[in-house]
Amino acid sequence: MPKDHGIGASSKRREDVRFLTGTGRYTDDINLQGQAYVHFVRSDVAHGTINSIDTSEAENMPGVVRIFTGADFEAVGSIPCGWQVTDRFGEAMQEPAHPVLAQGKVRHVGDPIAAVVAETKEQARDAAEAIMVDIDELPAVVNMKEALAEGAPKVHDDLKSNLCYDWGFVEDNKAAVDEAIKNAAHVTTLELVNNRLVANPMEPRVAVGDYGFANDESTLYTTSQNPHVIRLLMGAFVLNIPEHKLRVVAPDVGGGFGTKIFHYAEEAFVTFASRALRRPVKWTSTRSEAFMSDAHGRDHVTKIELALDADNNFTAVRTETYANMGAYLSTFAPSVPTWLHGTLMAGNYKTPLIYVNVKAVFTNTVPVDAYRGAGRPEATFQLERVIDKAARELGVDPIALRRQNFISEFPYATPVAVEYDTGDYTATMDKLEEIMDLSGFEARRKESEAKGKWRGLGVNCYIEACGIAPSNLVGQLGARAGLYDAATVRVNATGSISVMVGAHSHGQGHETTFPQVIAEMIGIDESQVDIVHGDTSKIPFGMGTYGSRSLAVCGSAMVRAAEKVINKAKKIAAHLLEASEADIELKDGKFSVAGTDKECAWGDVTLAAYVPHNYPLEDIEPGLEETAFYDPANFTYPSGAYACEVEVDPDTGKVTIAKFAAADDFGNVVNPMIVEGQVHGGIAQGIGQAMLEGAVYDAEGQLLSASYMDYAMPRADDLPFYIVDHSCATPCTHNPLGVKGCGEAGAIGSPPAVVNAVIDALASGGKNVPHIDMPLTPHRVWKAMNA
Repeated sequence: MPKDHGIGASSKRREDVRFLTGTGRYTDDINLQGQAYVHFVRSDVAHGTINSIDTSEAENMPGVVRIFTGADFEAVGSIPCGWQVTDRFGEAMQEPAHPVLAQGKVRHVGDPIAAVVAETKEQARDAAEAIMVDIDELPAVVNMKEALAEGAPKVHDDLKSNLCYDWGFVEDNKAAVDEAIKNAAHVTTLELVNNRLVANPMEPRVAVGDYGFANDESTLYTTSQNPHVIRLLMGAFVLNIPEHKLRVVAPDVGGGFGTKIFHYAEEAFVTFASRALRRPVKWTSTRSEAFMSDAHGRDHVTKIELALDADNNFTAVRTETYANMGAYLSTFAPSVPTWLHGTLMAGNYKTPLIYVNVKAVFTNTVPVDAYRGAGRPEATFQLERVIDKAARELGVDPIALRRQNFISEFPYATPVAVEYDTGDYTATMDKLEEIMDLSGFEARRKESEAKGKWRGLGVNCYIEACGIAPSNLVGQLGARAGLYDAATVRVNATGSISVMVGAHSHGQGHETTFPQVIAEMIGIDESQVDIVHGDTSKIPFGMGTYGSRSLAVCGSAMVRAAEKVINKAKKIAAHLLEASEADIELKDGKFSVAGTDKECAWGDVTLAAYVPHNYPLEDIEPGLEETAFYDPANFTYPSGAYACEVEVDPDTGKVTIAKFAAADDFGNVVNPMIVEGQVHGGIAQGIGQAMLEGAVYDAEGQLLSASYMDYAMPRADDLPFYIVDHSCATPCTHNPLGVKGCGEAGAIGSPPAVVNAVIDALASGGKNVPHIDMPLTPHRVWKAMNA
């Protein structure tokens, strides 16, 4: 029987009540007395020298409060990068300055040049249009390989070149990998692109700065996935505001997908301007601004080689990747194509030798950073596409080739420096074959042929490293922050509980799942537990939500804090029940003495904690509140097997997804319904990348896909009904809940399944097409099969 409450129950999301009734409170809903509005003047060229900025006409227009330019920020710090990568030669990456407003040059279309603060949004926009900016346009570099060519225009004049770093991993493996590929019985080579994506969360970014002159305190309201990180980066490195004088609040956030992790110039601007003007300043992004100011995702160009022996065992993998950084280094950008990508190149397979080379390149484009999956989708796509291509070249079944090379014993130390603690890849593949009804595929293929369509089947596996940790390791790898998390469990006198967490919920369902954990531990109703997040003045210092870390990291901190509370409560109960603390048990919200019928309720103990009449204060101090910080010992490693069936119209190249199934191992599952929803959303985004989405620049650096007219987002009728299963669970061995991340899996596992299916469909129609780069638009598919 399914559980109806606690861990394992599909409790309905309590936060959905306010979202579905329109009573959520988003940043744009915050309007402060006396607030002004800002409109940014953004560059319309990708690269150029700023000769002059004439604001004289705009300054005298109605409602204008003040106009800011880069000159106002000369004494202000640069927008910081949160991760330093050391290249394969032992040199630190090139790290250019990132000004709040452009100083001397513009480096991508959308780079902010000036900002008008006015009484209304309309007045700010009108005045911004009157500002005259004289720019000498310079040649732009968009193509990464061209950007590294001798004589290429430099994005940053003070750097040696456009190469941010040349990273090799594991460098000690390189010679052995080269030798293994040279001597292999078979080598499959594939060149591919991980297309650039724009996250497009439903809610665009918003920032409101508010300065309190009386106490010299600044508050930033912002659409952020990690308010404490924004407070640290902006306060310490940009505006030099002491942390106790800076509050960051992230209220309801309408989707993030990674793009709201980072510290952006607009946040620093409104905070700076509110202090300068001594009044609140608000900015709300338009969708057009979002396309050219939100960090983009992916944008890798890769050559991958897979070596096999005469028995089709994998012997070596070698990759060379060009990773686009854009014009500036976004907060976590350097880590995405390196430590979040290279460490996953083993996949689910026991390949003994792996070498990954990544060249990160500056171009005159919007900065690129983490997007749902962040490095893991790029690694999985490379590996799963080259395995499928190898199976075709060798004439073997692609599932059988994968099964033959699966890792089967755990823990397993990969040659790319991570250790998988647990997993069962055979079980997830078995489950996939069952739920996808692969035995019936040939019959479905014949049905499609009868309709004049080519049907294809694509299968792939994935493994993800998430809940990134531990802090001492990532610090050695270049992280400039710890990656622990924190929780405070505050028990009220009447027994209800407030839990303050460092994680931030923007669609993950924390307000539902976190109470399920606490309620299960104590034995009380979930309605008695409230979750507080998103306000640095109320919550302990935590690292926010991204990288599928919420439950594995912050949830573990919450468990540890709750354990401290329970231990103290048992001491109080022992005094109330006149028993030894060692004999006290807690079950179903009651404390009892083992072997007796003596008991007292949870509420009796919590009241006694705050009205301490029945125990000696020299033994137990009053109150019932505890904080815990949790720093994981390892990543968690969710894994799974995905399958996709498509129909291709041979006349037009149009691809229709006919069937899709996902078998995932997420360890222990707290709320199956929410997990299923997370997988559904991830698959939708993965299908979007595979079939529809792509940010495209022309040679001059103009973003051609800068609106929904040109950037295709998946709609409901582009997606099938998914078959989702997470019953093949191997619990994580190193966190107290045994949980693994689930939020990014769908986006990681789905793109190669779709592409593999289309290649198979074309093969069924007699078209031998080795590869098609995403997105698989009808034009690309038609062109490939008619080449």
